[in-house]
Formats: sequence, structure tokens, C-alpha cells
Amino acid sequence: MDEPRPTRSAQPMIRTSTAAGIATITLDSPANRNALSTPLMTQFLAALAAAVDDPQVRVVVLSHEGPVFCSGADLAETQRAYESRQVPVAMLGDVLAAVWECPKPVVARVGGPARAGGLGLLAAADIAVCDAAATFAFTEVRLGVVPAVISASVLRRLDRRAAAQLYLTGEVFDGRRAQQVGLVSVAVPAEALDATVAAVCADLVRGAPTALAGTKQLLRRAVPDDFRDDVAALREISTDYFLSDEGREGVRAFREKRDPWWVPGSVTW
Repeated sequence: MDEPRPTRSAQPMIRTSTAAGIATITLDSPANRNALSTPLMTQFLAALAAAVDDPQVRVVVLSHEGPVFCSGADLAETQRAYESRQVPVAMLGDVLAAVWECPKPVVARVGGPARAGGLGLLAAADIAVCDAAATFAFTEVRLGVVPAVISASVLRRLDRRAAAQLYLTGEVFDGRRAQQVGLVSVAVPAEALDATVAAVCADLVRGAPTALAGTKQLLRRAVPDDFRDDVAALREISTDYFLSDEGREGVRAFREKRDPWWVPGSVTW
């Protein structure tokens, strides 16, 4: 008797690998243009949680298989779910929050087009590096919907005047424009994409794990109106970190002209 073929939900749609302190989580559903289906998002959340829990992982890279980074919500699944009202976009908020709140630096490697929810995903990453020729678009209004959930990450990155134009028109724009308006960190020629991501990760792994997590919190804190109140709070944070085990090791390693223990490949002292 022939073995039953696996259902789509049972098929792996996420691929992971870890090397030199870097966990790469790859969207691996190219036949579906890496659309954000419920199975893909479920597997993605599990892979990200595993990377967060792994003490050997220092940096997380979000990558993709095939020519498309992510086409957004799975519209076929969405159409099938109309009766139950359990459309896949309802889960997207959990995915964006998990990436945004990840205590480890997250780098998006965008080597191809991204649309709608895919833009929310790359915006949730701390650093996004894209192929300058990659195309982007907020296509929601052309489908009769709004870019609501993704705005949680996108509007924290995107210039507001540009957001109005790009959200309302649904126009297609390239990587250079994405960099200009703050959606991505840097746009490079396709042949330089992997080297650029590798260089960013090489810099990130030199940061102390707790200090990196603390810096991410610092970047997202609400700034008090009163300058002196702000300075007082920040002084306490700085003091705590200088007196921490990592802070003491970092200062000692600098003075001894060696790598601190957290740098992959460093000698343990």
C-alpha cells in the first residue's frame, strides 16, 4: 500500500541552521511565495522560540528560499476561512510581536520582493538588508483591506509622509526607496547581499548578550519630557551595566587587548 502523502500543514515550511552564534531561520515555502499561512507562521514561531532559548545563538537572521522574500498573507487560506472568520492575518500579530520582542538582534535578509505582511515581518527586525532591485508594496487597499496589523512594526520605521503615499496608493517601490523612507537599513546590489549580512552579523556577535538585549530595550523606551529625569534614569542603567559581570569582563578584555568571552572563538579566561 502506498504511503499517504503528507498534508501541506505537515510539510516543513521553515528551515533552520546555526553556526558561529548565528541562527538562520529560512522561510521555505517558495511554491507559495513564502506566504504567511497558519502552518508557516506556527513553524516560524517555534523556530524563533528555539533560537531565543539556545544560549549559543547570539543573532537571528530571517532569510528565504526562492526569489520572493514573502508575499504577505496566504490569500487561498484566507478565502477558505471566511466562514470561520479565523483568517491567517489574526496570527500575524503574534509573529510580529515575537520578532519585535526577541531579546537577540534580528537581521532580515531580503533578496527578493516583499508585499503586505512580508513588509511587517522585515520591519519588525532590528536590521534589514535588501537587494536594491527587490520590490515592495503595501497592496492591501487594492484588495479592499487595510494594512492594520503590520502597522505595529511598519509605522515605527517608516517616514510618515512616505507611509501615507505608499499605504494609500499601493504603488511598487524598490530597495533604494525602501532605504530612503526607513523601511530597510541598507540596500545593496544583489551580489553584495550575503556579504553585507555576514558583515552585520560579525559585528553583532561582538556585543555582549545581556548588553545587546538591554540596548534593544533602550532603543524602544519612551523618552521622558524632562531632560534631567531622563539623565537620572539612564545614569542608573549605565551604572548597572558597568558593574555587571559582562561590563567588568568587557573592560578587562579591552585593557588586556583580547576578545571578551562572549565573542565566538575567543579564548576563555
